[in-house]
Amino acid sequence: MTDRHAGYLITLADDIREDSDQAVITALRMVKGVLAVEPVPATYELVIAKQRVDREWRKRILDLLDDNPAR
Repeated sequence: MTDRHAGYLITLADDIREDSDQAVITALRMVKGVLAVEPVPATYELVIAKQRVDREWRKRILDLLDDNPAR
């Protein structure tokens, strides 16, 4: 028996301005089986999450360059 998918979360490479998103939303709605497309606002929570991920990657890269792995 295989799992069934109820939906997919699509992550954009960059934030899109609300006044420029209609073409993307329209294209996604045209995909067979798509019931709804709801934009996710770029809030401060997302900015914080991105900054924390960026900090972690920078730290790991610096640790590798210093030949001092974190683990």
